[in-house]
Amino acid sequence: MRCQFADTLKGHNADYIEAHFEESQSTHIIYRSGRLEEVNRAGTTGGNIRALVRGGWGFVSFSHLDKLQEKVALAVDEARLAGREEFELPAVEPVVDTVTQFHPHPSVNSGQALNPLPSRERRNSASVSLAIKKELLDEYNDIMLSTGKIQSSRIDYHDTRRKVIFANSEGSYIEQSKPDLTLRLTAIAKEGKEVQQAGLSLGSKGDFSVIEGLHDQVREITRRAAALLSAPHVKGGEYTVILDPILAGVFAHEAFGHLSESDFVYQNKQLHNIMALGRRFGGKHLNIVDDATIPDLRGSYKYDDEGMPASKTYLIQEGILVGRLHSRETAAKMGERPTGNARAINYLFPPIVRMANTFIEPGSVSFEEMLSEIKEGIYVKDWYGGTTSLEMFTFSAAEAYMIRNGKLAELLRPVVLSGNVFVTLGNIDAIGDDLKLNQGGGCGKAGQSPLPVSNGSPHIRICRCVVGGR
Repeated sequence: MRCQFADTLKGHNADYIEAHFEESQSTHIIYRSGRLEEVNRAGTTGGNIRALVRGGWGFVSFSHLDKLQEKVALAVDEARLAGREEFELPAVEPVVDTVTQFHPHPSVNSGQALNPLPSRERRNSASVSLAIKKELLDEYNDIMLSTGKIQSSRIDYHDTRRKVIFANSEGSYIEQSKPDLTLRLTAIAKEGKEVQQAGLSLGSKGDFSVIEGLHDQVREITRRAAALLSAPHVKGGEYTVILDPILAGVFAHEAFGHLSESDFVYQNKQLHNIMALGRRFGGKHLNIVDDATIPDLRGSYKYDDEGMPASKTYLIQEGILVGRLHSRETAAKMGERPTGNARAINYLFPPIVRMANTFIEPGSVSFEEMLSEIKEGIYVKDWYGGTTSLEMFTFSAAEAYMIRNGKLAELLRPVVLSGNVFVTLGNIDAIGDDLKLNQGGGCGKAGQSPLPVSNGSPHIRICRCVVGGR
């Protein structure tokens, strides 16, 4: 296939051409309202051609490899119509590689405590039968429905195996295997007119063992959903708040990470002025990183979808904005180096600037120390959802507790956190020593969702955080 792509990309009047082709197999199992709703296994093949002429892009996707020359010619014609000015991508060395299992680059410190997977025998989800997958999910569903106040449940399981081929007119040819797996469990409790829910989200790079043996955790979310029915509302106001690693990681990804994607920065003059390199956004204890080179995380890869090697990029270092995420195009336009963050969810879309594994680096403060210094505050965990608009954010925490005199107190109804991300970054006055990476989510942008990513953080403490309640 390498020769086929190499020959196809030759002889066209374009500044640059790249081709993608992929084969994928996926399994999807869904339960709704406590009942099995869907069991689906599917296989797809397809690819695309992307061409660059005088700064304009042409893009053509297809389902079959026949008449590939015509598809390349069509993409070049589209690019020529869009082209307006001379433009060159940053020069890079061509790469020829086959990646069947991700390994970290030699520059990665193997001693980093970033691997979230405990010691266990891994099981490739592709080798697990559909019957075994359903049997396990049936067990979790039965646990959720066995609690009296649980009215219904939701389960969403998805695994996929993708073999992705990339080739370009510069001589690169890369084959990569990209497995992925996610599971979301939700228990919904009802009493009278009151309805509450609690959930659990997990993911892996195709390791089925990550979602096995969760029975005790499933019992815990059913217990919490029922307990939330009688939990009090917090009085809305400004509090000192501690975020757990999941919610803090979501904050790092959603509220700040998207502002570091350089296509947003380049296209928005207001954001470009705000996100000026060298600007201080927090104390010296604050470091935010995007790192695609860490093995075993859902957002990790050896090469991005432009064939660029993955990298570790500091976004904030010692409180100062020092970097942002780039494709080859945005790096050229902004005079900065590519970071290997051009990603596409599948062959139907062109690669755009996306995060990989985004996290706040650990500090030196224990969770107990953070608590001990708070007379009255709130501890928030996990999340339901949220919105961001430029630098403003609103997040719904899935679990919350009052803090009184340095101790965790009563369970609260879910609360809403809101504010300005840059003010909030400056209000982070303590960062924990307990970094954890969450792999249970996916990222959406420009119609491409859910892209496999990871995010995380240690516990962080924020003074003067606005909390919505009653």
